Amino acid sequence: MTIPGKGRADSLRAAKHPLFNDRKLGLGTFSTNLSGGCAISKIDGVLKADWPSTLRLAQLGDEMDFEALVPVGRWKGFGGETNFNSEGFESFSWASAISASTQRAGVFATTHVPTIHPIFAAKMGTTIDHVSNGRYVMNIVTGWYKPEIEMFGRPQLGHEDRYKLAEEWLHIVKRLWTEEDEFDHEGRFFKINGGWCRPHPVHKPYPPIMNAGGSDTGRHFAAKYADVAFVTFNTRDPDQMRQQIASYRDLARKEYGREIKVWANAYIVQGETEKEARDFYKHYVHDLGDWKAATNLLDTLGLNAQTLPLEALEPLKEHFIAGWGGVPLIGTKEQVVDGLQMMSNIGLDGTLLSWARYIGGMEEFQRVTYPLVVQAGLR
Repeated sequence: MTIPGKGRADSLRAAKHPLFNDRKLGLGTFSTNLSGGCAISKIDGVLKADWPSTLRLAQLGDEMDFEALVPVGRWKGFGGETNFNSEGFESFSWASAISASTQRAGVFATTHVPTIHPIFAAKMGTTIDHVSNGRYVMNIVTGWYKPEIEMFGRPQLGHEDRYKLAEEWLHIVKRLWTEEDEFDHEGRFFKINGGWCRPHPVHKPYPPIMNAGGSDTGRHFAAKYADVAFVTFNTRDPDQMRQQIASYRDLARKEYGREIKVWANAYIVQGETEKEARDFYKHYVHDLGDWKAATNLLDTLGLNAQTLPLEALEPLKEHFIAGWGGVPLIGTKEQVVDGLQMMSNIGLDGTLLSWARYIGGMEEFQRVTYPLVVQAGLR
């Protein structure tokens, strides 16, 4: 008997989707479409929201055969001195342009389900999939940043209702991507008359889906519907991180008979010596970090997303300033590679990467560190 989720993963691998290969650790970029990138800091050289910068980062990832270029859906900044992430490019149009400018990497678009109608999302996703020749991935976000949702003139739904909305929304998108005839739909949140989307996506029956559900409801949503689950760790202990990854896979297998990939994110702070790297970390995080913006972000995240327990957020604040709550990879190029090896060893399929000075840091990674990643057998 074929397990549905296993068959899905096998078909994505057989189609040679860049996200589904045999490398020990996939790599990607995160939040390259927004001002600040992942570093909530006043340091000079943080990412600017301009097209040459975001394009440069995408092409660097493409040159290194990165599996994932993941934008963040953001409509409003987080205040503080930097108004972190306040400027940026909308992720669907960004993904289409990036797809036309790259050759190999998987290109994601991040959708806030409450803000984009499923017919529009299906049509935009189809366009990206054709522009990229089947490299598109849809990242579903239910919308936890209340000021953004309210900016659209609609109330922030309760946590459980946001996932019910996402289920119905995704059901419609999949029908638009796969059904040959027009269809009607009348549900709790949407009414569709004569639903239709042509052409269908390049990848059949539909492109890969990612979700970052961290609450119990969110984890069940990702385990049931997503091909890739994105995790935010509430610990930096490798054994506990391994358990968190394993529990996600077990949930998908035991409850839904599915195989899913599990990705996370990490930030790189590299120096000629470990002391040099840690001194730079102290400078951009503790001396020049925008702690007010980080507090605004985490207060809202804690109230609305339920990704992490409230008691875990405060100790993680500096990691959000350093790199959106990612796993810290701090030290020499050899130590950075050791950290990536650790992420593979604990069971991750891949990790998104970021740097405080994004372009300079990624160029150094390509020139100095990436050859060691390959040498270590991770690529």
